Amino acid sequence: MFLFNVRVYGILTTADNEVLISDEQTQRVSFTKFPGGGLEYGEGLIEALKREFLEECQLEIDVLQHIYTTDFYEKSSFNESQILSIYYQVKALSPITFDIKKSPFDFSKEKQQEKMEVFRFVPVQELTEADLTFKTDKVAWKNFLEHIKI
Repeated sequence: MFLFNVRVYGILTTADNEVLISDEQTQRVSFTKFPGGGLEYGEGLIEALKREFLEECQLEIDVLQHIYTTDFYEKSSFNESQILSIYYQVKALSPITFDIKKSPFDFSKEKQQEKMEVFRFVPVQELTEADLTFKTDKVAWKNFLEHIKI
């Protein structure tokens, strides 16, 4: 049986021209990606993305537009499923109140647990594809920069 894993992510930029990224550590693997996560059964993409931002960031968002959908085969880094990722440009509807880190993978004040996640803002002009771990994020970021006016 072939499994598909549908993921949905938000590219959130600020008025100061910064983009929100997530540094995570799970199963002893560290990675940097855009905020978001897995679609749950019975959920729509927009609903899932709003839920993920509320769960991860305690942040209400508005989904502005579709940015990119995976158009190549991508195997999960964690299991045998095929990843299908959908990216949207989003904006914050409520003030950002969660902890923002300055350095990558700054888990110094986090309670040590199986999965850890911290957030940081990076100037749009400074975030490169090399800063992102997964190929889908790299392609989405390139597409975002080529097609979106900030």
